[in-house]
Amino acid sequence: MKTAQDLIQQLKLERHPEGGFYKEIYRSPEMLNVAGLPNRYRGDRCFGTSIYFLLRSQDISRFHRLQSDEIWHFYAGSSVTIHLLDTEHDYLTKSLGRDIESGEQLQICVPKQTWFGATVETENSYALVGCTMAPGFDFEDFELAERKTLLSQFPKQRIIIERLTLPE
Repeated sequence: MKTAQDLIQQLKLERHPEGGFYKEIYRSPEMLNVAGLPNRYRGDRCFGTSIYFLLRSQDISRFHRLQSDEIWHFYAGSSVTIHLLDTEHDYLTKSLGRDIESGEQLQICVPKQTWFGATVETENSYALVGCTMAPGFDFEDFELAERKTLLSQFPKQRIIIERLTLPE
């Protein structure tokens, strides 16, 4: 079985600002004009993008939000817990993995503008996933959460917010 370091090297993954490692695999050459997009976008966007994303158990994917839905696809390793914060449900988790009988899902969609992060709960392991977006990802649409802001919106979720945000 490959190690996380083997995959990081073989797939040429780089550190991601939210945590973990990634590499863009696909970016559509076709563009959507900003005039045809919802107001939350500030410029043209490509039709779609996809990345590899690797998260080790010692890493976290910090709370962040995006302007497009993001679909996570499970590829290899241990299952991933996706932590979501939104005003409708407050806090919920979804499990991405291959053990369907235990309630894990092979694909999970994170709705646009939802605060979310991820963890690998199995010690000394990793998860290799894919993330697909349409319109495609642009760092202008990426917002890393501030701890104080999330704590004011979701005061009951202090433990997970402190775990998945940077200290201020």
